[in-house]
Amino acid sequence: MSADNFSRRDLLKSAAVTVFSAAAVPVFNNAAWGASNTANFDVPQKTPVIGSRKINEKNYRGSAARVYFSSVIDADSLIKLYNFVNEGIYGKVAIKLHTGEKNGPNIIPPKMVQSLQSTIPNSELVETNTLYEGDRYTTKGHRETLEVNGWTFCPVNILDEHGDINLPVRSGFHLKEVAMGKGIAEYDSMLVLTHFKGHGMGGFGGSMKNIAIGCASGQVGKRQVHGTNMTGKADFSSAPAKDMFMELMADSAKAVQDYFGKRITYINVLRNMSVRCDCAGVKAPAPTIKDIGILASTDLLAIDQASCDLVFSRPHEDNKDLVERIESRHGLRQLSAMAEHKMGNPCYKLIVVS
Repeated sequence: MSADNFSRRDLLKSAAVTVFSAAAVPVFNNAAWGASNTANFDVPQKTPVIGSRKINEKNYRGSAARVYFSSVIDADSLIKLYNFVNEGIYGKVAIKLHTGEKNGPNIIPPKMVQSLQSTIPNSELVETNTLYEGDRYTTKGHRETLEVNGWTFCPVNILDEHGDINLPVRSGFHLKEVAMGKGIAEYDSMLVLTHFKGHGMGGFGGSMKNIAIGCASGQVGKRQVHGTNMTGKADFSSAPAKDMFMELMADSAKAVQDYFGKRITYINVLRNMSVRCDCAGVKAPAPTIKDIGILASTDLLAIDQASCDLVFSRPHEDNKDLVERIESRHGLRQLSAMAEHKMGNPCYKLIVVS
């Protein structure tokens, strides 16, 4: 199937963009990082483990991934950023979203997602059932949860409802293949729409985690990714943590990335960033870090690196809880593992969209 057979959304050339220099991220004068008060203050890249570094265009030669950023978190910004990174998206489009447990307070607002989804022809949301026994453990319970949380404006395909499909992992750290929800094979392209936040095992949940765990089937693939027992009730207490868990996630994400090739793109929404994932639902601790904005890129490594860089560049009193969660779980191994797997460009530039 050729991309030439499909119409694509034109790039929003009228949008104002600013490229920030190496080792710099946008810093805003007001406490909430408002869009109207911007200044070109240089802030060092503080993330300890570097998978992809911000570049200084004046002194750098070579390629760099583009990561687009807006501090405004609303539907218009979401749509605007998507149109900068959708050149490979055509045909039947899967929007991979973490839809959350019942009444979870931190998920991306459904109305915001609806506004974006309505601009993407032949698209629908996709999810998989969970390995833990929560609201989305069975397909029936999952569909009830989708309705409670407001994911009713378009079809939602629970990818593993009708079984699994094995995708190969090329030169994986630990895995040779991962069982994904069988429904993944129905799609030509994928938009990975991620609520960036903390995570109990991964330290943080970004785009990589969204496809690594989120596309894996509930009872087979997720056991592979977590490294837990393959039969009976999952024993998370004996599952590997820290570096090995990050490497298992990288293996799984690589399988999805390789499957779609250039027909996959990524958006991270940095709002309501609790130290726990949306899997925690109403039990998730209240966020203690201020909202930051929205990032978009065609580069998986670069978008998760840039998201971490923005978090780590916040004042200590603001970011300390989320940074502690990331560091204590060795979450930054996600970035270096992706770099070792060559899952993204080792350099990126941050482009601020106003």
